[in-house]
Amino acid sequence: MTGPDLGQVIPPRPGMGGGAAVVTNETALRHSAVWACLRLRANLISTMPVDLYRKVNGIQVEVPKPAVLVTPGGDEVEMPEWLYSSQFDLDRSGNSVGLITARDGLNLPARIELVPSSDVSVRVRKGKKQYRIAGTLYEPDEVWHEKQYTVPGLPVGLSPIAFAAWSISEYLSIQQFAMDWFRNGAVPSAHLKNSEKTISPGVAEETKQRFKAAVQGRDLFVTGKDWEYEMIQAEQAGADWIAAKQFGVGDIARFFDCPSDLIDASVSGSSVTYANMTQRNLQFLVMSLGPAVSRREQALSRLSSRPRFVKLNRNALLAMDPQTQASVLKTRIDSRTLTPSEARAFYDQAPLTEDQKAEFDRLFGKGTQPTPTTATPGGTPS
Repeated sequence: MTGPDLGQVIPPRPGMGGGAAVVTNETALRHSAVWACLRLRANLISTMPVDLYRKVNGIQVEVPKPAVLVTPGGDEVEMPEWLYSSQFDLDRSGNSVGLITARDGLNLPARIELVPSSDVSVRVRKGKKQYRIAGTLYEPDEVWHEKQYTVPGLPVGLSPIAFAAWSISEYLSIQQFAMDWFRNGAVPSAHLKNSEKTISPGVAEETKQRFKAAVQGRDLFVTGKDWEYEMIQAEQAGADWIAAKQFGVGDIARFFDCPSDLIDASVSGSSVTYANMTQRNLQFLVMSLGPAVSRREQALSRLSSRPRFVKLNRNALLAMDPQTQASVLKTRIDSRTLTPSEARAFYDQAPLTEDQKAEFDRLFGKGTQPTPTTATPGGTPS
């Protein structure tokens, strides 16, 4: 059995005539909402620091990363670029594929050169899977394949663009109509009326042909005071165009699991508010981006020997505003879960010197340190 192309997991709808735009992974990027959703998700995930850990006595300890987690595509393709490219393909086609061109001493991938998902198809025969990339067959151990939006029995992930094609096609067709209107001088149906007298069918036909010839040639149409021209559909056509564009943006945002307000396309009438940016980012991370991040962590962990595992540092997304961050640090120092030196390191400052401590004592006096909470043998705090 030959599997479907990774860029299109459902067949095109028959009879898509009438000027409907053909939607592919590339043409879909003309839709500003598609581009914005893909860009936002890839930007955030690719800029999360990649850390490697292992558990020692139940404690998570960071360990050095192999080269493949620093420059996975070779010296010219570092981790942020590689993560961005692969996430972009994951979100639009449901798959990210690369050729394993080098291995390390443990036979783990040492270099992965990403390829466009549109060049890839998967063939399954008698339970054996093969990849065809740009016309060449490869065995599974020669290929790096990440996928998302999976269903049972399908060897590839589902493509959001394939399933959103109806909405994207409508948007692109409307966009093309607008371009034709301003570029080619196309006009909607209109009413050309002689306000002075009744005209015969022959004169009406002659006048219509003269008018059409002038409009199509972008020439001037000269009349006396007896002719009136009214674009009876222009206002409605403009309203329909705006309404369809607004609908398309929100629809696409849902397909790509990206809240519309985060791509500057908030839905009219929405009243969702957040106390601060940290809460908004946390909601986005938990509800939308978190599952994709977890899947990537599990996939990237395969690039290192067990029991090591990869974590993408989500704190990069949850950066707090200065006032909130200062409050959190003070609370942790007061509760003795963080030292002042560690708090200063957060701001890239060295620990306080003895002279600095003495200056604080002169300015504010020696403050009373928090009394640590202890517990009696019976378990009651004292």
